Amino acid sequence: MSTITQNKQGLKVLITGSILQLFLGILYVWSVFVMPVSEVYEWRVDSVKLTSSFMLCFFVIGILFGGNLLPKIGAQKVVLLGGMILAAGMLATAFLPNEAAWLMYITYGITGGFGVGTAYNAALSAAQKWFPQNRGFATGVSACAFGFSTVVFAPLVEMLVRMSGLRNTFMILAAAFFGVVLLLFKFIRLPDESGAAAASSAALLAKKQYTTKETLKTKEFYIIAFSLMFATATYFVLNPSFKTFAAERGLSASIGTVVVMITGVANALGRLGAPLLSDKIGREKATLTIISVTVIGALMMCFVQGYLFMATIAVIAFCFGGFPGLYPVLTADYFGIKNVGSNYGAVMMGFALSALFFPMLIGLIGNVMIKFALLASVAALGVIMILVLIKFGKKE
Repeated sequence: MSTITQNKQGLKVLITGSILQLFLGILYVWSVFVMPVSEVYEWRVDSVKLTSSFMLCFFVIGILFGGNLLPKIGAQKVVLLGGMILAAGMLATAFLPNEAAWLMYITYGITGGFGVGTAYNAALSAAQKWFPQNRGFATGVSACAFGFSTVVFAPLVEMLVRMSGLRNTFMILAAAFFGVVLLLFKFIRLPDESGAAAASSAALLAKKQYTTKETLKTKEFYIIAFSLMFATATYFVLNPSFKTFAAERGLSASIGTVVVMITGVANALGRLGAPLLSDKIGREKATLTIISVTVIGALMMCFVQGYLFMATIAVIAFCFGGFPGLYPVLTADYFGIKNVGSNYGAVMMGFALSALFFPMLIGLIGNVMIKFALLASVAALGVIMILVLIKFGKKE
């Protein structure tokens, strides 16, 4: 811990980056927007929910784009670019006419998701590189702030929509993001930009540093990416429907909002707890643990009701939060820290495929038992992938 507190410049980057991540995490609050958007635009709820899939898919594309741009123009400019794209997408959403509601897929989903991913990757990569010996800690804090956004913005968005209307809420949020990014982006810099932390990174850089092209040629990459794809399916099916699922399981509308907030807290704690656990027991064992718990949670969703439903959702959200806390570090362990931004972006394609494919596939199934039994089986495939990685994976 002393090495962490002594790294004052690194802490400055980590703290300001985490504040930015808190605002960028608006990505996960779409479930609160679903009903107001459906009512204002007279748009089918299922169509509104699909915005979340576009958003998560282009979040990953933004991560890949930002990771490739990071070594070329630096973390500051990448964060600024991503933040401005997010603010522009949010602002454009406020002016969409009712007859063109589908454009929300482009303004909020594609544009907003892409902007979030671009800025998110730069802040996360900077945090890792400032703390090369404590990557789990740095990744956990940064990712935790991103996940905690739901706790802050879920009630705030509901209040703003109630007091100012939906369109004004989008404008207020756009202005807030614009201001925060302009205020903080200059603090996000990589160690090599200031000449600090180079010595502490030397040992890690001594081993092979894979380019993204080289990473894509390894069997470990596909095992890791597919494990992420299978592991996240359960949460992606649940995410846009937390409030509707809560109503179906015997909880009131007001409790439904509490469920969204609880998932935000659990998500944030998973992002912090899982990478810290991995620093102690290893990345693979920590990943295996949280995917296994996801399998159990998906099976319990077949029958749980009321407050047991809330607890199960919280556990699944905790595990989901653990994935963006673990997989950047797992990627750095296998393919090196130098190109972790772009390599992690490639791994996150599994995340994007999961966000697009599984909600559509599972949405075709009406029977709840079959739906969640299938999701448990999918998560179990993620367990198998990690077991294969443990047995056959070979670190360079």
